[in-house]
Amino acid sequence: MPSAPTATSLPGAFTVPRPTARLAALIADVRGTVGRGLPPDPTAHLVAECLAPHLGAPDLLTPEQCESDPARYRQHLLHAEHDGSFSLVALVWLPGQSTSVHDHIAWCTTGVHEGREHERRYRLLPATGPDTGPRLVATADVVNERGEVCGFAPPGDIHRVWNGGPGTAISLHVYGADISRSGTSVRRVYPQPADR
Repeated sequence: MPSAPTATSLPGAFTVPRPTARLAALIADVRGTVGRGLPPDPTAHLVAECLAPHLGAPDLLTPEQCESDPARYRQHLLHAEHDGSFSLVALVWLPGQSTSVHDHIAWCTTGVHEGREHERRYRLLPATGPDTGPRLVATADVVNERGEVCGFAPPGDIHRVWNGGPGTAISLHVYGADISRSGTSVRRVYPQPADR
């Protein structure tokens, strides 16, 4: 019988558990894809192809990596590549938990492992006159179901994500940066637009 995964510490406030065999296989696939050195957009979409077959598999995450936080969505760092080229996190959302409107420091690929995620995407319009500033306009509302993936890269990656369902939602996010060093994948938080 295999032994239980153990944790290793990384710089900052993160502790990364040893991956399950399935998670280790996913990390290896992502490493190979990122190592091709393609531009951000195609990298994000190819990483989505790596991620999709693992979503929903019961042996992907440990019970600890599925734990929630009653105060806010919870982030579990699953892997940070030694050269800083990517990191992988699981986000666990209880009903009603959400992000702010934000964009990212690097390309990102997401996939829903359990439940569903709601997402509102935005575009930043320039100021229309000397007395107005730039403003956000919603461009799409998406419900991402279990097994669905998407990839995107800055600019044009402004969105807000939330769990609008009755149960827990878990999603995996692969970022083209080492968030164990930066502490976050967020580049900028935007004021909440009137269209909430």
